[in-house]
Amino acid sequence: MAKILMVDDEEKIRFVVKEYAQFSGHEVAEAADGSQAVELCKRQDFDLIVMDIMMPKVDGFSAVKEIRKFSQTPVIMLSARGEEYDKLFGFELGIDDYVVKPFSPKELMARIGAVLARSGGEKRQEHESIKFEGLVIDLTARRVTVDGTDAQMTPKEYELLFYLVKNRGIALSRERLITEVWGYDYFGDDRTLDTHIKMLRQNLGPYRGYIVTLRSMGYKFEPPMEPQA
Repeated sequence: MAKILMVDDEEKIRFVVKEYAQFSGHEVAEAADGSQAVELCKRQDFDLIVMDIMMPKVDGFSAVKEIRKFSQTPVIMLSARGEEYDKLFGFELGIDDYVVKPFSPKELMARIGAVLARSGGEKRQEHESIKFEGLVIDLTARRVTVDGTDAQMTPKEYELLFYLVKNRGIALSRERLITEVWGYDYFGDDRTLDTHIKMLRQNLGPYRGYIVTLRSMGYKFEPPMEPQA
């Protein structure tokens, strides 16, 4: 069971999604606009947020941007607009999926299940933290510290680093990294991956060399030692 926050200014949509989610065994909280969503996220922990874009007071994009300052909870955006610009902007903010209205509740539940499966939100995991010298990667808390200082990363940088770390020592192709981190239906190009790798290395500071470039192939995470307990 997951704890889901449903955010939409249309009560009927909130009701339908809540009915389907509860039928699937999830717990659902509701918010009618972005400002309510931000306040709820400050007070409670959620496994997933379903967020509409066009809402009064604070729109969905602004709400996600604010939430990302203190939480990396997975987000599925809802919108009556399917323009490429909106999707790209949403993914740059760190959302995990984008669903265009009108949508099938069954399809939305399938997407919710997929995002929860990727994020581990369907079951509470034991705390998992890995340390390589002064680099500490807390997979459960989604936190990275470099010589005792918190690294400030975007949601996708966290996901990319965590995937590299979990598959450390393994040569990962560009295609595999894009598919696993951005999703099989990602419609951008691999320059996005290169940009995120560059920013990730900057954030890792003295440990930037742990991310190795495999020419004409991809990347791998290869620290010079085994992780410390």
